[in-house]
Amino acid sequence: MKNPSRGGVVERYRRLVPSTVLIAPGASGSVAGLRPYLVGLGKSGILARGVELPRGPVDRALPVYRAALEAARPDTTIIGGHSFGGRVASFLATEQTVAGLLLMSYPLHRPGHPEQWESRTDHWPHVECPVLLLSGESDPFAKVELLRRAARRIPHAELVTYPGVRHGIGPVLADALARITAWIDGLPPS
Repeated sequence: MKNPSRGGVVERYRRLVPSTVLIAPGASGSVAGLRPYLVGLGKSGILARGVELPRGPVDRALPVYRAALEAARPDTTIIGGHSFGGRVASFLATEQTVAGLLLMSYPLHRPGHPEQWESRTDHWPHVECPVLLLSGESDPFAKVELLRRAARRIPHAELVTYPGVRHGIGPVLADALARITAWIDGLPPS
């Protein structure tokens, strides 16, 4: 996204010191399902790659995501994902320095079990990098009022919610990609 007040400086900077964005899918998803996100970010000049995670608990997926991050340049890499992929990335962001954390449709709790939100965000106060959370306001995995409360646990978080959107931000993909790009443009240089 070109910032007219800076004469395209952000775009030139991005080309000189590119941020890599690693995105992991949800528990029932695949990297192929992330293609619209990866292509959309690519069209904005952002290098984005998918990270395929194994099925199962976070502690099984974490080493796979960690290896993908270590293969990149962690200090200029933004990590994140949709649902479970974002949850795994959020744990990784507590143990490694990354440029940012992107959480799309974070699974704050199982549908019908809002009491789980605290245990699923206990680690968030330890996330030191900037965070962008994107979520539908009708997501059965994240009651919006609880998500707003949980987001305050993260020192440098920005929360964007979409009325009427459920689990997955595909219906508002164009806006989400524009917000992600603007957020990346606003990150401090690594």
